[in-house]
Amino acid sequence: MFGLEDPMVSMGYLLCIVTALLCVGYGIKNWNKGNEMENEQIREEINWQIEENEIEDKL
Repeated sequence: MFGLEDPMVSMGYLLCIVTALLCVGYGIKNWNKGNEMENEQIREEINWQIEENEIEDKL
C-alpha cells in the first residue's frame, strides 16, 4: 500500500509533514515581528543619505 511497508519510509513522510506544520506555525507566530524599530531605521537611512549627499557635493 503506497510503498509504505518499511516503517522508516512512513517515519520519513510523517517527519516531512510535521516539519512543514511547524514551519507554518513559526511563520504565523512571527508574522509581523521586527517592525518595532522600522521608523527609527528609516530615519537613520534618511540621515545617512543626507550626509552622503553633502559629502558628494563637497567633492
